[in-house]
Amino acid sequence: MCKRIFLMLIFIFILSGIAIADTNKWSRIGPDTSIIRTLAINPDTPSTLYAGTDAGIYKSTDSGTSWTTINTGLLITDVYSLAIDPNTTNTIYAGTWIGGVYKSTNGGANWSAINTGLSNKIVQTLLIDPNTTSTLYAGTWGGGVFKSTDNGSNWDAINTGLVSTHIYALAIDPDTLNTIYAGTWGGGIFKSIDGGANWAAISTGLPSTNIYSLAIDPNTSGTIYAGTWDGGIFKSTDGGANWSAVNTGLPSTNIYSLAIDPNISSVLYAGTLGDGVYKSTDGGANWSAINTGLSNTFVYALVIDPDTTNILYAGTWGDGVHKSTDWGANWSAVYTGLTNTFVYALAIDHNTLNTLYAGTWGGGVYKSSDGGANWYTVNTGLTNNYIYFLRIDPVTTNTLYAGTWGGGIFKSTDGGANWAAINTGLLNTFVYTMAIDPDSTITLYAGTLGDGMYKSLDGGANWVAINTGLSTTEVYSLAIDPNATGTIYIGTDGGVFKSIDSGANWTAINTGLIITDIYTLSIDPYTTNTIYAGTSGGGVYKSTDSGANWSAINTGITNGSVVFDLAIDPDTASTLYAATFGGGVYKSTDSGANWSAINTDLTNTDVFSLIINPNSTSTLYAGTNGNGVYKSGSDLTVTFLKNPPLFRRRGQRFKVKDTIKNQWVTSGESTVLYYLSKDRHKSSNDILLVGNRAVPSLGADATSSITEKINLPKVTIPVETPRRRYYLIACADGNNNVDEIDKANNCRASAKKIKVTK
Repeated sequence: MCKRIFLMLIFIFILSGIAIADTNKWSRIGPDTSIIRTLAINPDTPSTLYAGTDAGIYKSTDSGTSWTTINTGLLITDVYSLAIDPNTTNTIYAGTWIGGVYKSTNGGANWSAINTGLSNKIVQTLLIDPNTTSTLYAGTWGGGVFKSTDNGSNWDAINTGLVSTHIYALAIDPDTLNTIYAGTWGGGIFKSIDGGANWAAISTGLPSTNIYSLAIDPNTSGTIYAGTWDGGIFKSTDGGANWSAVNTGLPSTNIYSLAIDPNISSVLYAGTLGDGVYKSTDGGANWSAINTGLSNTFVYALVIDPDTTNILYAGTWGDGVHKSTDWGANWSAVYTGLTNTFVYALAIDHNTLNTLYAGTWGGGVYKSSDGGANWYTVNTGLTNNYIYFLRIDPVTTNTLYAGTWGGGIFKSTDGGANWAAINTGLLNTFVYTMAIDPDSTITLYAGTLGDGMYKSLDGGANWVAINTGLSTTEVYSLAIDPNATGTIYIGTDGGVFKSIDSGANWTAINTGLIITDIYTLSIDPYTTNTIYAGTSGGGVYKSTDSGANWSAINTGITNGSVVFDLAIDPDTASTLYAATFGGGVYKSTDSGANWSAINTDLTNTDVFSLIINPNSTSTLYAGTNGNGVYKSGSDLTVTFLKNPPLFRRRGQRFKVKDTIKNQWVTSGESTVLYYLSKDRHKSSNDILLVGNRAVPSLGADATSSITEKINLPKVTIPVETPRRRYYLIACADGNNNVDEIDKANNCRASAKKIKVTK
């Protein structure tokens, strides 16, 4: 009877992610999307496309189905413009941010700078003379127009008559090749009839002076279209002498890209900033939206397949490339392999730990329900896609908040499916940070760039400014003391400020802070007078007296003085991580006294955001500057399949059943050790159980996971064990280094305690 009762006390539960060994192995987990600045299509082989992004150049040879990076030799990876030689299509030119022009003669496999006379210029647009392809034109930001007559080897400025030297667009008359048009920022449109030697303004009827795009009718070269920043589209039928607006049906006045069907030149497409793609079938007289399937409405580039003009490609700001095969009626994303996603914010649902959110720059919010294996956008109602922060209500985790660049704060109450702006009373919509009061989750604090602090007492429905005592209005970070009601810290461009009355009053606390640009703050959850601050240029600072005094703690941080985020292990507060710009991720196991880089396979070391899986604290997620999200992993993962028995006698043996999962490349044996612990944190006072298992290698597989259920041998409670309740602690080491297990503290505890009896 006793045995039956005892067995009834055993129940099955799941505890995921027992940590094993090092956390310095990373893999990229998406989302696959990107900011597309420019597109180019091979005129001879239209299935070959090139995309210029903030992370270099991507190439597709299968009509956009898949993409690969082609950056060898490209020292500057911010690519603003592309041009393909129409006679020798393996010759490609790329205009970059402050890097001038790069050239490839082998289809992008290798690049070299061609900047004699054109160094350190921002090249917004490139143009090749189709009749004499050794002649090129480069439109620059602030330097005007440059010309080369020797395939880019040498460049000369050709700005006579140009009032504005900020060039966004260039176009060449297909019939009169010495006739060139330049669209400028601030000066309208200019025309040259002598190959750029001289320029004259052509602005009659053109009220807008900010020109984004130009397109010339390939069949009637006197017909020109201009896309503007603030006036929509203008058309000229006399070579630019006169212009008139052609905006019927076009709600957007910001036109970044234009494309004309080469076969039917009355068919035009316009890419807008915020309203997607519009189409005209009557030479611009009327426009209609064609956005079905287009998940991002900021369209920076449009190209048409020259052989099959029903095929179009749209490059978006933050959501990669989209393709249409029916003249724009329907679109589908084609960005597999496009990985230059800028992830500024990450959040994890503490109730559903496989649910992740990524806030991107230009692509809005992405969600994963399977730990990052798959991602999808959740942007309905989100009218601004430039995300600074994400916050999840700790009590009602379907409630999320997103802070944006220029759009204020948005709120979702259904796990991101729908969003609504919550900006009443918020005078500044550039919101960089936010915190939720743990004592009352409808109490919110928001920090803005330029208007200081705001507070809401009703879940964001209304906001009021709370700036008494603040000497600066640029707020970068926020931290609420979880154990001291009303105590808040904010990081600003003027150091750290503290409030002990829920934001009513603020006091600067900067003693010892040499660098006062504070990008992130983190409070020790167990010792709340200990605070860490990540700075811009000064690394990490620490205070052990609630901010009264600060000291730098950067031993071991060799290339990461700009710290964007800090994360403290919720199980072991002495373990913390720093996300740096240029230095990747650093880890400390002694409360910041010493740091070491943990960047194996982290191919992008510009890290903006960092979160820890609270139920598997060896698992980290890092949001990067141009390569999406990375996930750290241990060699193995152990999962308890059964809870340990609730009662055990000293000297008694019992069996533990686990699942071993090989997640990364592993060789040799691994060891799983079991301890009895008074609390859920591994310490030197824990009692080691007898009969631990050496787990054999499950093989090496870097791309997939291998799972094997292992019945470990019975473990024995030592006879000298004091009688009391204990957690069962499992620790594991992927390198079979038993000595390192105790040092690593990468362990997990059972959900229930064992009571050790006599």
